[in-house]
Amino acid sequence: MSTPKSASSAALSGAKPRKPRLMDALEIDTRLLGMIGAFILVALVFNVLTDGRFLTPRNIFNLTIQTVSVAIMATGMVFVIVTRHIDLSVGALLATCSAVMAMMQTAWLPQYLGLPLGHPMIPWLAIGAGIITGALIGAFQGWLTGYLLIPAFIVTLGGLLVWRNTAWYLTNGQTIGPLDQTFQMFGGINGTMGEFWSWVIGIAATLAALTALWAKRRDKLRHDFPVKPLWAEATLGAIIAGAILGFIAILNSYEVPAARLRRDFEARGEVMPEGYTAAYGLPISVLLLIVVAIVMTVIARKTRLGRYIFAAGGNPQAAELSGINTRLLTVKVFAIMGALCAISAVVASARLTNHSNDIGTLDELRVIAAAVIGGTALAGGLGTIYGAILGALIMQSLQSGMAMVGVDAPLQNIVVGSVLVLAVLIDIIYRRRTGKG
Repeated sequence: MSTPKSASSAALSGAKPRKPRLMDALEIDTRLLGMIGAFILVALVFNVLTDGRFLTPRNIFNLTIQTVSVAIMATGMVFVIVTRHIDLSVGALLATCSAVMAMMQTAWLPQYLGLPLGHPMIPWLAIGAGIITGALIGAFQGWLTGYLLIPAFIVTLGGLLVWRNTAWYLTNGQTIGPLDQTFQMFGGINGTMGEFWSWVIGIAATLAALTALWAKRRDKLRHDFPVKPLWAEATLGAIIAGAILGFIAILNSYEVPAARLRRDFEARGEVMPEGYTAAYGLPISVLLLIVVAIVMTVIARKTRLGRYIFAAGGNPQAAELSGINTRLLTVKVFAIMGALCAISAVVASARLTNHSNDIGTLDELRVIAAAVIGGTALAGGLGTIYGAILGALIMQSLQSGMAMVGVDAPLQNIVVGSVLVLAVLIDIIYRRRTGKG
């Protein structure tokens, strides 16, 4: 029977073997734990500064719907940065996609297809057109980068100017709205699942997460890989379940104002019962983010495309020599980024209930910051989807907290920029000490 290396070296030196620590047993990424700790610290500090208003169900609800648009694009930015590129055009591309969808709803579909305003197909045709537009523009920028070898920084910097002003010309510089009522449901407060269905989704998500955790353990055992102790698996499962169900409980504790409920009843020709209450529950936009996160995580971890993305980012020369078409891969990555910009445009314009000329302004900086704060290495090859989403949440928490405290917008941007530089410095130090970069 062989002796583990650590145990044998400890025996030779006469020292007692080190007992496995709790974090070692749980196998939790220390960097992820650090980001969670940073988010908790930010939330607690602003909760004190706002006399307890920051951690109220209402503000947490608003914080989640404000995070969604940037978080969706940040998941795509992970792939872009992992492949050693950058995309400075995401905010402008969001504006172009938003303009296309707004014009489809209010002018083009009624004018060219004869669909009356309010037709049930209008929002879905508009969303489809927006996603196709975003994917094609993204693929075009990827082609310029991958096949014509123009640096992505230059291509997307030009795209920032081109697509921002393309959106202006599509709408003649006008605010377009109000948008379709069904379309507005993707914006947040105008579209929520309600208390019952939020619990259904929360319980289903918990069961799915625990099943995936157990399946992962079973696969490791089948292939004779080391596994965590059962108590560690149970602890990790309890943490995951508590986080999901606790989040749903918080959202369900934010009740719809009585005046709004009364108006809804009156619109249906009914009288609201005495003492009737209802909760907003899980916003549809947050559910959309969860779906996007799952799909992007599956692509990153379970598909050939994901393996190629991380292989090309880790060592482009070796990836080419192994037969990976890195040029076509660049086109695919930017096409995915473009499609995600369009999905974010749905959320952003639906939340505003209209398309405006300044929609998506400075989002490119927020998206890049979210990905980098979330652990995506600018040198390429390393990054996680959940890290980017957590980075977006930290960024939005900083901005929302400062706004609640009364910090001026210029100072907010100074703080956010400083946090970005600090996050990159911490990342460099962390990777140097752990040998992960």
